[in-house]
Amino acid sequence: MKKAFVETTNVERFRSALAAVEQRGAPEASWLLVSGDPALGKSTTVKQWATRNRAVYLRAKELWTPGFFIRDLAAELGEDDEGSLKSVFGRVIARIGHTQATIVIDEVQHCLRNCAAVLEELRDITDTTETMAVLVTGVEQVQSRIGKHAQISSRIARVVDFRPASVEDIGLMCAQLCDVTVGADAVALIHQQAQGRMRQTMNALVAIEAVARRNKLASVTAADLQGVALVQDWRVKRPASKEAA
Repeated sequence: MKKAFVETTNVERFRSALAAVEQRGAPEASWLLVSGDPALGKSTTVKQWATRNRAVYLRAKELWTPGFFIRDLAAELGEDDEGSLKSVFGRVIARIGHTQATIVIDEVQHCLRNCAAVLEELRDITDTTETMAVLVTGVEQVQSRIGKHAQISSRIARVVDFRPASVEDIGLMCAQLCDVTVGADAVALIHQQAQGRMRQTMNALVAIEAVARRNKLASVTAADLQGVALVQDWRVKRPASKEAA
């Protein structure tokens, strides 16, 4: 299977939301919140964007405190994270102010403890440097929980909700990632079994290529996949089927 980043509908919507934040009127309203159910490709999309745009990517930890966050951020920036918190914070501000790097925080639900103290620290950074932040979560209640903190929620300029992939998205993934041709009926079968979830879709593509290799097929249709469980999900009971590989 090929390695490529597929520009799905969710990716397009993410890019559009970023562009809107970049063109904001109020400098302090510089945050983008990315939400949606797990397995829809949020982290993959944001990591890919962060790498290409030299943003600072951090995965929030459940036990983060403001100080823990600042020291992790300093280390990710390549700055010295030792010494007093005031001195570390100063180095972070100087580096972010110079590079204008966007700060990305994945699993942002872990930043809402203690009256969202970590996000208050982030607000100090983005307000001072007039830079952007991207917050990512797969927890449904996060948006409403952030809404309880007026000073923080007012920094969010846009919210983009990732949705299950469409049949067209799945077809695009098959065309750009698979080494074999995947028929339209097989694409529909992937969509049905994976329910638009990106992780499960990727597993389905691996299973399809295994079927193609085993049977020496240059193209795969739904008929070739009879009895094959393309998606292995322990939460869903499926009838007995033959292995994909």
